[in-house]
Amino acid sequence: MERPPCLLLLLLPLLRVSAATPEPCEVDDEDVRCACNFSGSQPDWSEAFQCIASVEVEIRGGGHSLEPFLKRAEGYADPRQFADTVRALRVRRLSVGAARVPARLLMGVLRVLGYSRLKELTLEDLEVTGTTPPPPSLEATGPALSTLRLRNVSWATGGSWLAELQQWLKPGLKVLNIADAHSLAFACEQVRTFPALTTLDLSDNPGLGERGLTAALCPHKFPALQNLALRNTGMQTPRAVCAALAAAGVRPHRLDLSHNSLSATANPGAAECVWPSALNSLNLSFAGLEQVPKGLPAKLSVLDLSYNRLNRAPRPEELPKVDNLTLDGNPFLVPEASKPQEHSSSSVVPARAPSPLSVGMSGTLVLLLGVRAFV
Repeated sequence: MERPPCLLLLLLPLLRVSAATPEPCEVDDEDVRCACNFSGSQPDWSEAFQCIASVEVEIRGGGHSLEPFLKRAEGYADPRQFADTVRALRVRRLSVGAARVPARLLMGVLRVLGYSRLKELTLEDLEVTGTTPPPPSLEATGPALSTLRLRNVSWATGGSWLAELQQWLKPGLKVLNIADAHSLAFACEQVRTFPALTTLDLSDNPGLGERGLTAALCPHKFPALQNLALRNTGMQTPRAVCAALAAAGVRPHRLDLSHNSLSATANPGAAECVWPSALNSLNLSFAGLEQVPKGLPAKLSVLDLSYNRLNRAPRPEELPKVDNLTLDGNPFLVPEASKPQEHSSSSVVPARAPSPLSVGMSGTLVLLLGVRAFV
């Protein structure tokens, strides 16, 4: 049976293979992982068929445009003829990156993957071109993913990309990770509810900020959300994040605000915010805090304030009622033995602080002066 070209993208894994490696694809000894890097000027895409028996497939397209595959793939308008072949594939985790992909081709591949047992899909360093076609109305399209990760993916359709992509996936997505996004201002009126999504990770979008967060958290679209990660997203105060959560009706159990430059004080005139009652874990580590921020939840199971700039132990009245408090890595916990010793009433000069007499003098002269002091 002829192998459909559109299935190539299903199986391509990518690993950054060195220039000395003659073959674009490598498969481990157990046929579990296959990785391809089509970085050559004239890649032989058929090499990807080495990955047909692998569970984890990763491919990078070397920045090539996949436009030439579009017309050939359109010749296979009905993927049901390949359903049995696709169901037999072992692939569970697929990563595709470093290519220019027409939206019609990408959605066609997702439609074929709807017959697979794929659970995790990663799209990275992709430029998705053209308009997104509507899905067929008489069939369940796309794979039943549990995890979808997108990093540095640009879409020609702007803020409507999430709603359009969502139509090509079966319900049941549990983990959504979007990093280095070109647009997180979603067309919320077009976005459907994510009924099973428990983890939303928007980390590594430094330009997001609190206003962008309000636009990204489409109101009442994430009813099952338990984990919200906002590392390195330009957040400024916990209270502003609280307001964004309240506006979206999002009630996470765990919130990660680490690796943001947080201010300990709220903006003047900022209204009080009621944190979600379900919130029990708050991560404020690596946030540059010099004191405990104002406006934290009244009660938490876990509060992580590690690796900040706290010069003293927080007072009880500054903290919420918390079961597990982490303060590791703050200056006030640095052992005294590791700090320079200062003795203002002693003539002994600390080892790390040179004597004024030694500045500009040789070691011999310093020694002679020291001897004369005891004569």
